[in-house]
Amino acid sequence: MDLGKFVDTTRSYLGLLRKAPIEEIYKRLLLPANAGPHLPGYGDDAAVIPFGGEYLLLAADGIMPGLLIREPYAAGKASVMVTVNDIYSMGGRPLAMVNVLASGDPEHRTQVIEGIRKGCEKLAVPMVGGHLHPDTPPDAPSLSVAILGHAKKLLRSHLAQPEDNLIFAADLQGRPGCASVLSWDANSGKTTRELLDRLETLPLIAERELSKAAKDVSNAGLLGTLAVMMENSGTGAVIDLEAIPLPQGLDLGSWIIAFQSFGFVLSVPAHHSRAVLGLFGERAIHAAVVGRVTEERRVFLKAGAESRLLFDLDREKITGITYRPHQGAEFSNDQRGSPLT
Repeated sequence: MDLGKFVDTTRSYLGLLRKAPIEEIYKRLLLPANAGPHLPGYGDDAAVIPFGGEYLLLAADGIMPGLLIREPYAAGKASVMVTVNDIYSMGGRPLAMVNVLASGDPEHRTQVIEGIRKGCEKLAVPMVGGHLHPDTPPDAPSLSVAILGHAKKLLRSHLAQPEDNLIFAADLQGRPGCASVLSWDANSGKTTRELLDRLETLPLIAERELSKAAKDVSNAGLLGTLAVMMENSGTGAVIDLEAIPLPQGLDLGSWIIAFQSFGFVLSVPAHHSRAVLGLFGERAIHAAVVGRVTEERRVFLKAGAESRLLFDLDREKITGITYRPHQGAEFSNDQRGSPLT
């Protein structure tokens, strides 16, 4: 196995490189913890707001313009899926969504809305409001969706711990997705009950306190998402490429950068790993230990006896967001958070 090829593919992948500007925005918009009831965030897929003994989760996603222009129906469906995944990846369950759509072409707008409607029906989450710009030029549409969810316990992006196992869970029963984006569609052909039963695994893991850290595999790809979790957590990792579950129809080089309709990575204490794998297995989800978390802030790929450095997080940045316990009194609370009562 040519490890150098996988290093180069991951490091040059646009889906990962486009995360570089996040640091500047994060630092400029970050408010002191006492500016609101939220818990400090370090790369989470959703903001966390303690409320009524539980947590509210608030997230937003924007659809890439190329997909929206070329495949508006698929873009509408994707806008629902990605925000729903953000909530489940943190151990939560969705409540409702709103959208902002800019589309001046009635036919284009109809396809987007039909895609959104289909996504809402399949994932059983209502779209309860939004805003429309109907006078947008045909070559400049945009679509963003925000979602509200709730959780009893949390999975965070920055709580991977040295010696944890890294578990990758994916639904391999699918097919290559839309033409505009390298993706794996494991949603089409499944019932709402099947989709929700599959997603429910994440809140169960959180509520049984089997893990504290998780992320969904988004446009950074599998290896990129793992590396971002390590960056957020102030840790490193050794990732075993030979252990990664792989679907028929995609080679490993494509799989590691494919957007996945159901793909999650979790950092799990070794003594809980069997239970986590069992929960996924009960729902026909392919899950495997694909690596371990290290104290040294370097991410390595390995195959057999060979290994290659993927990222040196002491010298490099991906998002630039890292949790450091000494950051100050405003961050001294339990970073997993305790609900307000």
